Amino acid sequence: MPEDLPGDLAPDTAALMDRVAREDGPQPDPTLLPPAEGRAAAAQGNRRWNVELPPMAEIREHEVPADPAVGSAACRARVLVPKERAEGTLLFVHGGGFAFCSPETHERCARLLAIESGMAVVTPDYRLAPEHPYPAGLMDVVACLRALQAAPSIFGLAPGPLLISGDSAGANLALAAMLHEHRHGRELPQGALLFYGVYSADHGSPSHVRFAEGPGLTTAKMRRYWDWYAPNEEARHDPLACPLAAKDSELQALPPLWLHAAGIDPLLSDTLALGRRLRELGRDDPVSIVPGVVHGFLQMSVSLQAARDSLMAAGAAARKLAKTNS
Repeated sequence: MPEDLPGDLAPDTAALMDRVAREDGPQPDPTLLPPAEGRAAAAQGNRRWNVELPPMAEIREHEVPADPAVGSAACRARVLVPKERAEGTLLFVHGGGFAFCSPETHERCARLLAIESGMAVVTPDYRLAPEHPYPAGLMDVVACLRALQAAPSIFGLAPGPLLISGDSAGANLALAAMLHEHRHGRELPQGALLFYGVYSADHGSPSHVRFAEGPGLTTAKMRRYWDWYAPNEEARHDPLACPLAAKDSELQALPPLWLHAAGIDPLLSDTLALGRRLRELGRDDPVSIVPGVVHGFLQMSVSLQAARDSLMAAGAAARKLAKTNS
């Protein structure tokens, strides 16, 4: 996909964003508020998307204990088990700029992933910046991944294929968790589904230039998220913070990836750059770009067909990854 990006909103996306603006009126930028207030604003904004929740066979809460080996903290995880279940588990890491959101803000998205994939979905409530900067949240995700690999029964789950997934900052954490485990010679998940991820702190990329002012996510917000998550500039050269800094050998060692992105998003170039690097290594990881939608559009599945279609495609990809690599 060329990087001189047209950036026209799809009619249904434009109509939805206009409706939200009319209903809510002017809203403060949550990244300019104190973190607790910003989180409350983000949670409130996501409530409209977490309605008409599809029923699950089971919903459980589980606490993953702190793992001194990686420096993680005790972490709550929500387990969603679909009614029609295939083999396998999906560890889904929510986005929110490393600083906002929770399993609750992403619950409808996670439930649809469970239904479409047929897998149980586990969503960790990892520590958030700026109170807990890099690598705190990442280590919580790594600990959850290791716990699922070592003893899925403690989550009430049977052994089987394990995939990892995430959206936005969650895609960063999912990818970084795999790079971390490769560095330490650990077993990797069998595949990953990564949605409109932030894989670098490069704010001069073509999509950042084109969509700096949105609509939706802006470059200014991403700068503040990075200042919260990785205030030490040196950390931004570490692949565990910015996965596009990974060596070719580290990317080559990853399991199959399924990359999905929004066409109108400052982070689009991150997905395109990652896909390009993988292709240059001779890999064939699929990269799909949904035109006319904004960053975070998967949250809008209750109102946006493109989100429902994308989650259906993700579910099919998950089934294929689990089957191919089992």
